[in-house]
Amino acid sequence: MVSDTVRELVEHAGIHINGKEPWDITVHDDRFFGRVLGEKNLGLGESYMDGWWDCPRIDEMICRLLRAGIEDRVRGNLRYALPFVRAYLFNLQKVSRARIIAERHYDTGNDLFFSFLDPYNQYSCAFFEGTDDLNQAQRQKMGLIVGKLGLSAADTLLDIGCGWGGLARYAAETTGCAVTAVNISKEQISYAREFCKGVPVEVVECDYRSITGQFSKIVSVGMFEHVGRKNYRTFMEVAYRALKDDGVFLLHTIGSLKSKTGTDPWIEKYIFPNSMLPSIAQISGAAEGLFVLEDVHNLGPHYDKTLMAWHGNFQRNWPQLAKKYGDRFKRMWEYYLLSCAGAFRARAIQIWQIVMTKHGTGTAQPKCRFVPVSGG
Repeated sequence: MVSDTVRELVEHAGIHINGKEPWDITVHDDRFFGRVLGEKNLGLGESYMDGWWDCPRIDEMICRLLRAGIEDRVRGNLRYALPFVRAYLFNLQKVSRARIIAERHYDTGNDLFFSFLDPYNQYSCAFFEGTDDLNQAQRQKMGLIVGKLGLSAADTLLDIGCGWGGLARYAAETTGCAVTAVNISKEQISYAREFCKGVPVEVVECDYRSITGQFSKIVSVGMFEHVGRKNYRTFMEVAYRALKDDGVFLLHTIGSLKSKTGTDPWIEKYIFPNSMLPSIAQISGAAEGLFVLEDVHNLGPHYDKTLMAWHGNFQRNWPQLAKKYGDRFKRMWEYYLLSCAGAFRARAIQIWQIVMTKHGTGTAQPKCRFVPVSGG
């Protein structure tokens, strides 16, 4: 029976159907078994959204499934494979499609994102060194970036994919540098322009491929995941062209341990359309002949803590969002946050800060490690 097959698979990961542990799955609809077996990750996420199952600790359940390698034991059907085929054949992140991610995710509503983010609205991994407080950890992450770049008042900084302008403002107000921040999300641009008033930050609506000018420092946080493998080299060429010869470039991105052509089908469908996690091989290949990779710093475990903090904030503030978004959206969003936390905890996905300088210029190595964190 299908149910017996699923039970056997999850029990291999120490998970029991209708068990008593917080990572066990309580099934409310027996259609769950066939859906998960046939559609793998997509079926698991969609059936949760539909209320077919529950689990007190989705994060730990996903972590256990990934550590046990369950995904590789389940054969997917054609529907599961289609996103990977499309990503292999087509450039899903070309200029004409670039705004899809902004419209379907980042423009969802500032009320949603601000319900769980810190005051600087950092929608990326925090740095929980010596603290359990999300707000402090996000300031420390920004301080870490500022330190690795060696920013000063004499610098011009390009922020590629600036979000709501938090890092741009932090960099400008703590160092006095002039920041050009580019983005394609109308909601984020509108907020960032207000948020950055009074500091030397210019927020520009611009696809990264249209960037002009040169800057002494470049940073890109949480944007490379939307570039796509067919555009990795183009992104690096844009950064190379925009960086002065003695400049420093910091790329902060979620990454995959394997080079892939697509992303998780559930994430693709409901959270980040046209997204793709790069591998180190893909990043270094795209940078070859353009940049010296000075340092690769893995912050993966910190993203587990970040996502769990976001989830706690989201649950506390849900009553103010419930009427607008509805219960199915709530289940989708909590599954997104908790499943990603589990994936980072299992070390299945990573977060890298990669510091680069231009190849062929003889630029001195920047101080990438043991930089004092100025996050206070």
